[in-house]
Amino acid sequence: MALEPCRECGQKISTQAQSCPHCGAPYPARREWRGTGFEWKSRTAVAGYPLVHIAFGRDAHRKLRVAKGIVAIGQFGLGVVTVAQFGIGLLFGLGQFATGYVAIGQFALGVYALAQFGFAEHLWSVKRKDPEAVEFFRGMLDMVKGLWAG
Repeated sequence: MALEPCRECGQKISTQAQSCPHCGAPYPARREWRGTGFEWKSRTAVAGYPLVHIAFGRDAHRKLRVAKGIVAIGQFGLGVVTVAQFGIGLLFGLGQFATGYVAIGQFALGVYALAQFGFAEHLWSVKRKDPEAVEFFRGMLDMVKGLWAG
């Protein structure tokens, strides 16, 4: 087993170590570590937020990468339109847990929500089929089909 100094504290550690036993630095034998996952932001911004922000994983300080943009896509997202495992969308949220004016997810919270479980003024779920929600989401589906075909 080869030993090298940790890039953070300088103590000798294994080149195979996933974290330094002395200071906790991730992958301490690497000269540089930028985290895991992926992050990209569009150059175009609106009100200081990127038009599109995509983020997954953790940054170099092991903090979760959170997508924050007009369109936010990621494991965690916050935006006007959000597609995320856990997302908060001002107008539209899609994900395992979704919030927004329109929310679609396993659990959804919104004015219009399509979910396995959810809370909404107009909810289409396993236990509740609000007629207005059904009409709204069927209309959305027809609109998407029209855009796709067109």
